Amino acid sequence: MPRGHFELHYSERIGWLRASVLGANDGIVSTASLVVGIAAANTGRSEILIAAVAGLVAGAMSMAAGEYVSVSSQADTEKADLAREKQELATDDEAERKELANIYVKRGLDKELAARVAQQLMAHDALGAHARDELGLSETNMARPIQAALASAASFAVGAALPVLLVAITPIGGMIPVVAVSSLVLLAILGSIAAKAGGASMLTGAIRVTFWSALAMAATALIGHLVGGVV
Repeated sequence: MPRGHFELHYSERIGWLRASVLGANDGIVSTASLVVGIAAANTGRSEILIAAVAGLVAGAMSMAAGEYVSVSSQADTEKADLAREKQELATDDEAERKELANIYVKRGLDKELAARVAQQLMAHDALGAHARDELGLSETNMARPIQAALASAASFAVGAALPVLLVAITPIGGMIPVVAVSSLVLLAILGSIAAKAGGASMLTGAIRVTFWSALAMAATALIGHLVGGVV
């Protein structure tokens, strides 16, 4: 008996992958940059730790709220498009069938075959056929606001936990290099994993996220040093 054929498509995980990777990267970068900037101002451990924990909580909530609002807007648009398509199917089924057939013709089918395909697909699931082939909507890429919000908040908190932990256990004198280097190493690993999961170059993914993260930390360290010297 032949084995079943299974294909793994990168696009099937792009939704949760994007939210999770973005959340984790942002958690590490923003919290580590905050720690480095405050430490550069010659601040005590307790103040740095309080700021880091506050940054973790505020950042996680901000990520969840932002992702929820953004994806909810996408979901509202999808629902409106589906409602309009449903109304059009109810009022002019023949025109919608021709529209679907024209889509298949543009994709390479001859008119006769395109008409038969459109007829059969609409007989099976008219709204689903138009959602997929006319609107570009499917179960794979449909907006899921709550899932995206939870994934962003959780991943941000997990990412931010590393700088917070390092603040708690690292001697104050070596806090800046330890937090910066450890965070950059973890960011490079995450960038590589995300690139691998998305079918892209692992090296490119690592370099991209490491460069911008190092730039962010350098900027906050400079600001912290300048402000600390004045205050």
